[in-house]
Amino acid sequence: MTRPTRALINLKALRANLDHARHLAPRSRIMAVIKADGYGHGLLRVARALNGADAFAVASLEEALVLREAGIAHPILLLSGCFEAKELLDASRQRISVVIHHEQQLLMVERAELRSPLSVWMKVDTGMHRLGFPVGQVTKVHQRLARCRHVSKIHLMTHLANSDCRGDVGTALQLATFSEVTGGLPGERSIANSAAVITFPESHADWVRTGIMLYGASPFDDSNGEQEGLVPCMTLCSELIAVNRFRQGDTIGYGGTWTCPEDMMVGVVAVGYGDGYPRAVPSGTPVLVNDQRVPLIGRVSMDMICVDLRSQPRAGVGDPVVLWGRGLPVEEIAGHASTISYELLCGITGRVPRVDVY
Repeated sequence: MTRPTRALINLKALRANLDHARHLAPRSRIMAVIKADGYGHGLLRVARALNGADAFAVASLEEALVLREAGIAHPILLLSGCFEAKELLDASRQRISVVIHHEQQLLMVERAELRSPLSVWMKVDTGMHRLGFPVGQVTKVHQRLARCRHVSKIHLMTHLANSDCRGDVGTALQLATFSEVTGGLPGERSIANSAAVITFPESHADWVRTGIMLYGASPFDDSNGEQEGLVPCMTLCSELIAVNRFRQGDTIGYGGTWTCPEDMMVGVVAVGYGDGYPRAVPSGTPVLVNDQRVPLIGRVSMDMICVDLRSQPRAGVGDPVVLWGRGLPVEEIAGHASTISYELLCGITGRVPRVDVY
């Protein structure tokens, strides 16, 4: 028998979240962001489930080529662009669009000898201060791209730094800056990420780039996915592999950091940081046993956690356990780990089987 730890992937939920994004941005086309192995859900699984998206966005050429080799014909965008000049050859040959965000990438395109035309997205730094051309260079960079004989289309994009803060004034400033510096330039626009799709309709433009919302998690600190009208896609689950009785004063796990306040039953669950469950969560973090909340106790081990079963006196070996997902929002667990849902979803390791559910 294999370990019972599984990541259940709800394919209907993926499609429902795509439909919700279309409802929120009805005049925009949707670029589904499926980088990082589909946010931990499986690159090809997600791409096939989201066949109704207008395009896909990934972080590397390797991800894009996996999609093409699997027969995915959608437009694909490399969000970080090409890292080496030779990658432009594969990008043009495979009809993969690239982001151009830096002088070195611009030079690579200008010097490239390509057999097929290249579609590019010129990235403008309107305040994120991570990637993108400074606003003062936008017109000249656009002119240089327009002179490139291998460039077929030039699109314009930026990235919002604070759209996950509702009503943030910085977002309004970025939107105004983007409008001002690109106002006289041709080309389709893309600004909105998941948070902006939900809260800044003025950012929707020609394309929206939806990431975390497609997987049913909220981009905001003050809500979970269901509260935003989304359906969680991943349920990380396992089973009790032992139920033990300990006496008052016994300590649990590495370092003996949790002490039994009374004689009690303690369950052992087959999941740990080797599976991607966060080691940083403290005692008291909720876990579902038989659909009922019980607290985690002691430290997270590589392969196991322990849970307090005083509220589950009839629990036994083989009983189902949910770590996050159905009935227990991943955002809540991320809060206990002092991180974000993105990290937890992307962090599920390769030894955890992904199982499709419909």
